[in-house]
Amino acid sequence: MAFLKRTFVVFLLIYMAWTKVELTTQETVEVYLGDSAQILCQYNVTDGNNQPSDLFVQWFVTSDIRVSRKLIFYGDDKKQKVVDNTDYSDRINVTLDHQEAQLTIQNVQLSDNRQFICHVQEKVFGFAVVTTDLRVFAPPDAPVIKDVMTGISVTNEMPSKVASCEVRNSFPEPNITWYKNSMPLMSSAGHANVSRDPRGFFSVQSTLEYKAVREDEDAYFSCEVSFFVPGGVRTLESNSVNITVYYPSTKVEMWRESPQGLVKEGDTVELRCHGDGNPPPSFIFHRKQDQDVDLESSGHVLILSPVSRNHSGIYQCRPLDSDEYADVKGEIQLPVHYLDPAVVVPKDSEVMLKGEDLTATCNALSSLKTHTVWYKDGKQVGTGNTLHLQDATYGTTGQYHCEVSAPSFPALHSSGSVHIIVRGGPQLVGEDQEVQLEEAIGRMVNLSCEAEGSPLPSISWNIIGTQVTKKAHDTALTCFCVFVSPQNWKEVVRKSNEYVAQSVVSVNVTSDIRALCNVCNDVGTEVKAFNIKAIPSVTTPAPFTPGKSFALTALLSDAFSPFPFYVPEF
Repeated sequence: MAFLKRTFVVFLLIYMAWTKVELTTQETVEVYLGDSAQILCQYNVTDGNNQPSDLFVQWFVTSDIRVSRKLIFYGDDKKQKVVDNTDYSDRINVTLDHQEAQLTIQNVQLSDNRQFICHVQEKVFGFAVVTTDLRVFAPPDAPVIKDVMTGISVTNEMPSKVASCEVRNSFPEPNITWYKNSMPLMSSAGHANVSRDPRGFFSVQSTLEYKAVREDEDAYFSCEVSFFVPGGVRTLESNSVNITVYYPSTKVEMWRESPQGLVKEGDTVELRCHGDGNPPPSFIFHRKQDQDVDLESSGHVLILSPVSRNHSGIYQCRPLDSDEYADVKGEIQLPVHYLDPAVVVPKDSEVMLKGEDLTATCNALSSLKTHTVWYKDGKQVGTGNTLHLQDATYGTTGQYHCEVSAPSFPALHSSGSVHIIVRGGPQLVGEDQEVQLEEAIGRMVNLSCEAEGSPLPSISWNIIGTQVTKKAHDTALTCFCVFVSPQNWKEVVRKSNEYVAQSVVSVNVTSDIRALCNVCNDVGTEVKAFNIKAIPSVTTPAPFTPGKSFALTALLSDAFSPFPFYVPEF
């Protein structure tokens, strides 16, 4: 379908005798490639004598450079001829009447983009000529855009290639415009290379060169091709591409990846840094106190293992992609907490005498506030770093254990211990150290001797008044004892616990007897005496019965309650 420009060329030829020829045609006819085009040449002949005019019509085409022309048709209202052996021999036809000659061109080609000439001759007086430009249009293929694969650095001083855009098979030559985020860029941003193939179609390749900035990492670039069509201009837009923009870091974040919470000596600490540059940069790590000493790291990670209190301090990291003059860094404070082994005074063990006082201390150097608890036999006996033991008893003896902890950091704890030994000489249980008894001759008397002390006292007996003195039991301690005949007395009970010993002897009263209970240990010696006055029997002796125990022997200390008390019968 042809589009007609609303501009007409009028050629007026005035002949003698008031004869004139008036020609009218389109200045331009526009048509798509492959369509049909119609060029109309209208004429009006005025004869002053009112005689009919005899007109002869010719159609010509010009060469590409318009320096020559070629006849393609001629004829009048009686006879017409399409010239043979031209590009138009089989593609044109002309219709004539007394007012116009219309040239129709079938299957318009790119080569038809030229000037057509209508030549009208009045056979007697002369001729007139008008021209029409036939413009042929071929819309291009869709534009193809390709971005660079390597990325663009904002530090490049000169503009960098961002993308290329190519459009093919267009006629006439198209135009390419670059866009960023749907906004047109300056025409100077693109450099075009125009080519034409043997068929006559134009191809245009445009390269966008652009100085990228950091914000362009989110930008989308596209190209738009504009091309002429009959009656106007149309456009086609390419796909959008996003380019990779490289830029240095301007901000750095530094944090401790592990461990979570507080850090103690012996932990493995992982510090990490992240910069906002692209690509993510590697870092140099150092301590603020030693900025000239670079710490061994891997990319953006610094491992400290195992840490000690000497690792405490401020750590910094600097991205390798930053300007050497830019103060871009990350920073973090790393406190390494510690709790030294507890030091207990007195150390290891301490011997004290019964009744004495003792103060023990337990201290541990720490970076945090500590709390100390004392234990003995699994039971809490005190708090604080000082333990006061007053008026020591044998029960005071034992292992004292102190636990030092940091309430704000339960993972920190330490402990120490001291063994307290309370020493004391033997002490007899009971109020009297001299006991007076009376018993009939021939009777058996039980004598009980009980004493406490540390070390555990040793008990031995001296029986005076008989001819034989018997030692109650062997002991590692040397005590002077007199052995008596076992036929007259014997030990019937011997028992002890950690601090208290008891011995019970059964004595046959044959005469006045003085029985001495000798109690001794490394610290001292005690003696308990039993004076037995033998009373002669005034009646006929009764048959032998079991010995009578003196009431004192039944009074045993509560400390011996776990032991059964047994007095044999004689």
